[in-house]
Amino acid sequence: MQWQWCSFQQLSIDQLYEILRARQEVFTVEQDCPYQDADGKDQEAWHLICWDKESQSPRLMAYLRVVFPGKKYSEPSIGRVLTAESSRGTGLGKELIRRAVEQTLNEYPGLGIRISAQEHLRKFYGDFGFEQVSTPYEEDGIPHIEMLRPASE
Repeated sequence: MQWQWCSFQQLSIDQLYEILRARQEVFTVEQDCPYQDADGKDQEAWHLICWDKESQSPRLMAYLRVVFPGKKYSEPSIGRVLTAESSRGTGLGKELIRRAVEQTLNEYPGLGIRISAQEHLRKFYGDFGFEQVSTPYEEDGIPHIEMLRPASE
């Protein structure tokens, strides 16, 4: 595995293609959820990617983005969280979130982190210090909740 934390501008064309391919595979095909993935926020986000170093071409194992503060919420926002099907059940998703929280807190000290989480993942994100701050709502046909990890003191 190789971890990469980078801006949109630092992604190669092949890396960007693999990210978009994986997001479409998971969110549109697997979850049967047609929605506008290219939302204009990728350019205003950090991207955390776990690459398979053994693969000949870029092969994504896990991914998320952290949208800059003020672009979606006043806090930075973790989203587009995914683990490739072949990597599920390995703990990679937990490592992805752990790294994202750590790096986001280092990048934006004094700010909390806000997410729009699928409702069934409340406990998963709760284990990383996120607290539900909204009533359930529907987003793209899937029940979601807003969650906040308060700023560290």
